[in-house]
Amino acid sequence: MKKDYVKFYSRHLNRDMEINVYGHSGKPCVVFPAQDGRFFDFEGFGMVDACASFIEEGKLQLFCVDSIDKESWSDMNGPCRPRIERHEQWYNYIIEEVIPFIYDYNGTGMKPMTTGCSMGATHAANFFFRRPDIFDTVIAMSGCYSSDMFFGSYMDDLVYANSPINYIEGMSYDHPHVQMYRENTIIICIGQGAWEDEMIESTSRLKELLDYKNVNAWIDFWGYDVNHDWPWWRIQFPYFLGHVLG
Repeated sequence: MKKDYVKFYSRHLNRDMEINVYGHSGKPCVVFPAQDGRFFDFEGFGMVDACASFIEEGKLQLFCVDSIDKESWSDMNGPCRPRIERHEQWYNYIIEEVIPFIYDYNGTGMKPMTTGCSMGATHAANFFFRRPDIFDTVIAMSGCYSSDMFFGSYMDDLVYANSPINYIEGMSYDHPHVQMYRENTIIICIGQGAWEDEMIESTSRLKELLDYKNVNAWIDFWGYDVNHDWPWWRIQFPYFLGHVLG
C-alpha cells in the first residue's frame, strides 16, 4: 500500500501540520482523528488495514489530518471564545490549505468525502454539513453533533457555525445547503452499547432534523452490544465504504 508522510507550514495555525496519505488513487477522504488524536491514529488503531482492499484497488485515498482539539474543543477549563476562535483557524486550515493540497495530490477531480470516529465523526459531520459545496459524502461513526457537550450553554456566532444540530435546525426548508444535502451521501452510524448514550441522543436529534427537511440520510443504529470503541468502528467503516464505493 502506498503511504506518504506530508508536513507543511500552515499560515492559519502558524505552525507545521502533518498528514498521512494512504493509497495511489480513488475517492479522496479526509479522516479526522478521535478526540485529541493525531494524524497517525487511523493507522495505529487498525482502521487503514480494515479498509485496505479499497485503498489497494485504487478506489479510496485517505488523507489523515491532525487535530488541535486540546487547544479548542477539549480545553473545557479555558475561556470559550478563544477556544472556538482557535477551532476556526483549524477549520480554515482544512478548507483553504488541506483541500487544495488534496486536489493537487489526488488528481482525480473528485470531491472529497469526510469520515471519523467519536470526536472525529463530530468534525467530519460539521465539515460536511457546513460545506456541502466542497464535500459530497460523510461517514460519521459515534459522533456528537451539537456543541453543548464541549461548550455547555455558551453560544456565539462561531460556536453556532460549528454545531450542526443548531445550524441545520435554523435552516429553512429551501435553504441552498439543504438542497445540497439531498443530493449528497450522508451516513451517520451509532451503536447502542457502552459509552454511546449522549451520542445516541445527538444522532436521534440529527435524524429528526434531516427527516423534517426531507434529506435522505442513512442514520444507522446498530445493536445494544455495539460499543463506542475501535473494534466496532473497524467493522462499520469498510461496511459503509462498500455501499459508497461499490
